[in-house]
Amino acid sequence: MEIFRAGHKPSFKGPGDWFTGTVRVDMLFNPAAPDRVQGANVTFEPGARTAWHTHPLGQTIIVTSGVGRVQRWDGPIEEIRPGDVVFFEPGEKHWHGAAPDTGMTHIAIQEVENGKVVDWLEHVSDDQYGQ
Repeated sequence: MEIFRAGHKPSFKGPGDWFTGTVRVDMLFNPAAPDRVQGANVTFEPGARTAWHTHPLGQTIIVTSGVGRVQRWDGPIEEIRPGDVVFFEPGEKHWHGAAPDTGMTHIAIQEVENGKVVDWLEHVSDDQYGQ
């Protein structure tokens, strides 16, 4: 058994290449061979969001507070709230983030394939976000 105590890793600001707006990432657990599952608590300030991205083995997000938005490529924007669980299929192009006037926090869980968990793509434009 291994216990990962809260705060065992420092928080970090979500990099501008991956996010629009203010985002804080708190790593919960990381893969260590042979483990391949990774998790983080991600907090988005109002209007903040990820860039478009995909995950080779998919991603699950669990909303823990606030109000958020998710969208897959060519799909509608969906509102998400605490307790909602969203699964993105492997390779599915998508983004997620906070609502315009309300922050949102979610736990993100994804698996590692050949050392990779995500492929970051272009930023979500203000027009795309505001649909």
